[in-house]
Amino acid sequence: MWRLIKVLFFLIVLGGVGLIAYAYVGPLFFPGDFAAPTQEVTRPVTLETE
Repeated sequence: MWRLIKVLFFLIVLGGVGLIAYAYVGPLFFPGDFAAPTQEVTRPVTLETE
């Protein structure tokens, strides 16, 4: 049972390190996934006044 808990803990830590690495290195290899939208969006807004 203790071995299973250690393996699960190791996998959780490894997954966390992988997500952090993807956040830092991802924009270098996948710039399209991290790029901001390039379209300007304009929508009319109606404000109610009292």
